[in-house]
Amino acid sequence: MPVANPERPHVGTPPIGAHVPVAGGLARSGLAYARDLGAEAVQVFVTNPRGWTLTPGDPHQDEAFRAACADSCMPVFVHAPYLINFGSPTPATLERSIASLRHTLRRGAEIGAAGVVVHTGSAVAGARREVAMRQVREAILPLLEELRDDGPDLLLEPTAGQGQSLCATVEDLGPYLAALDHHPRVGVCLDTCHAFAAGHDLAAPGGAAATMDALVRAAGEGRLKLIHANDSKDACGSCRDRHENIGQGHIGEDAFAELLRHPAAGVPWVVETPGGKERHARDVALLQKLRDA
Repeated sequence: MPVANPERPHVGTPPIGAHVPVAGGLARSGLAYARDLGAEAVQVFVTNPRGWTLTPGDPHQDEAFRAACADSCMPVFVHAPYLINFGSPTPATLERSIASLRHTLRRGAEIGAAGVVVHTGSAVAGARREVAMRQVREAILPLLEELRDDGPDLLLEPTAGQGQSLCATVEDLGPYLAALDHHPRVGVCLDTCHAFAAGHDLAAPGGAAATMDALVRAAGEGRLKLIHANDSKDACGSCRDRHENIGQGHIGEDAFAELLRHPAAGVPWVVETPGGKERHARDVALLQKLRDA
């Protein structure tokens, strides 16, 4: 069952899609939603994003989803649960974070995902950053060594800078990746709303390009694997993670057009914007229009 037209204007053109709901089944619900959006890339949850339950997959739905996405040349990504925090000083949270990410990486492999996105976390409640970063290293490196050759990479998503964030600006990616020995299976997911909230003024003339240049310098060539395309309800530097529909927030349509022209941005894009199918379809179509202009 084809999902979207796999043909794009030229090699290196970023496929643009969305995070899709999968209640009712990955293939049954998620693929139908993606098809209605005209999505060229897709992101899903494979378990409750706001809990610790490790939901098993449905082998029939997994295979149908995987096959359809492969037939459509549509890249797939999985977003790990939000509660994961490898910088937490609470032993139970750290233990659950390890189990949750291990489960999500396994489920990602089962559905043919290219990457699993995880938030980079925070030190929490006055804990020392050095201790938190040591925990990140000790928790994540063993998981990276468990990755299947045909499984997803781990994609680090910097946060909006709230609290004692361990990685918010693109420059923070340098020491975070160093803590993980620049492991070859670690990539980066850039969320435009997070970057803007953390102080990268994407809306300023040349701001989007400058942010991408800084990301490449900090993380290295080829580390960026995915872009979460979200406008922002709040001003630059707010440290508030509140998404808005494309072109309707403080980042604005021109910034997304500039970002799409950057050489490093030729990776899959997914929107995580507010609203239902109609608004998501509009956001996907607008980004595709800006890309193809």
